[in-house]
Amino acid sequence: MSLKTAVWIGVFIGGTVGSFVPFLWGGGLLASVLWSSIGGAAGIYVAYKLFR
Repeated sequence: MSLKTAVWIGVFIGGTVGSFVPFLWGGGLLASVLWSSIGGAAGIYVAYKLFR
């Protein structure tokens, strides 16, 4: 798997998981967007570290 593919998979999984985090405590849409961005960035970081 190429690094580019791994990063995109990390963005997708991280963003998806991050968007569900606020719903655990009843957060709104803005919190969901924020956490999705954080999850996407974390997914990029993890994918880069694993497949570099």
